[in-house]
Amino acid sequence: MNDFQKNLEKYAELAVKVGVNIQKGQTLVIGATLDAAEFVRLVVKKAYETGATNVVVNWNDDTVTRTKYDLAPDDAFLEYPQWRAKEQEEFAEKGAAFMSIISTSPDLLKGVDPERIANFNKAAGKALANYRKAAQSDKVSWTVIAAASPAWAAKVFPDVPSEQQVDKLWEAIFKASRVDVENPVDAWKKHDETLHEKVHYLNEKRYSKLHYKATGTDLTIELPEKHIWVGAGSVNEKGFEFMANMPTEEVFTVPLKTGVNGTVASTKPLSYGGNIIDRFSITFENGKIVGVKAEEGEEILKRLVDTDEGSHYLGEVALVPFNSPISQSNVLFFNTLFDENASNHLAIGSAYAFCIEGGKQMSSEELGANGLNESITHVDFMIGSAEMDIDGITADGKVEPVFKAGNWAF
Repeated sequence: MNDFQKNLEKYAELAVKVGVNIQKGQTLVIGATLDAAEFVRLVVKKAYETGATNVVVNWNDDTVTRTKYDLAPDDAFLEYPQWRAKEQEEFAEKGAAFMSIISTSPDLLKGVDPERIANFNKAAGKALANYRKAAQSDKVSWTVIAAASPAWAAKVFPDVPSEQQVDKLWEAIFKASRVDVENPVDAWKKHDETLHEKVHYLNEKRYSKLHYKATGTDLTIELPEKHIWVGAGSVNEKGFEFMANMPTEEVFTVPLKTGVNGTVASTKPLSYGGNIIDRFSITFENGKIVGVKAEEGEEILKRLVDTDEGSHYLGEVALVPFNSPISQSNVLFFNTLFDENASNHLAIGSAYAFCIEGGKQMSSEELGANGLNESITHVDFMIGSAEMDIDGITADGKVEPVFKAGNWAF
């Protein structure tokens, strides 16, 4: 077996045993594109070997998706199949685990009417709202991982000969996901412990606000009184650990919905809706987005903000040091799963219920009363840099450095 095949096997095992942490008798639901077929087959094999009773694969094809956006009538984007949404809900109710294997080109929908993209995202968001709530309150185990594809690899490595691009992207994915070490499962356990040291420190501090300063950024974010910082591993309602994102380098919490003020500038392109949004800034007043500017993809960004009422507010505050491995690799992945783990980031849209004390058991109304935002969307965008300073402000007004020049200050 060559090194690539060995790493692919290790990656599949990592996804099954650490990502979703499949349990004996459990169902695994996989969403993937046809580009990832070889890897998906490996994951299915590992899942059954680990004890899964059933593995369901929902395939999609990027060429078919693009053809639909080019040729289907407008009203085709106003609905989402209810049976598909019900299937996800039913699997979640029965305790299935969910794995998204992403490999789509960041430019898949370039040139498509932004209204079509926005309409479909709204329709899908509404239809999948119940499933999304189950995932965002950790009722079920879920993970998002990546697989290389020719179109994505060409975007990331345009200067590499075309026949080498996919291998180069796989290599970068393996490195970022700690697959290239001898025992990735153990490496992830150690990594989880390291992130939890930062989580513990921040939870002890109980900062009431964070103040961000960098070129183009002067932003203050209030945190809910009962906020909880989390990082790396999560625990589902049955008590089993899982890793929602692989890779992950972040520790994160929720902002107070109405407590965000100032302007923040992006530091990396955002791949959203099959398009790139780049060199943009967002201005907030009392939590609400009141202005957006972008040199590329401004119309896409405006439509993202207009998805619903909650998409005018933030749902996540995440800290990632500039010296994190993905950042130091100097690879721009044009994919949020990776790029958010190279940079401090925020998320437009829904908040995670598990980021507030008792949140997993709260109703939507209770979460709202505690200052958490609700939306049918959740989109991370990158704001970190080597010059960013972040101060934590305590309830009594004491100011302490959290980040200095892009890295942890403690």
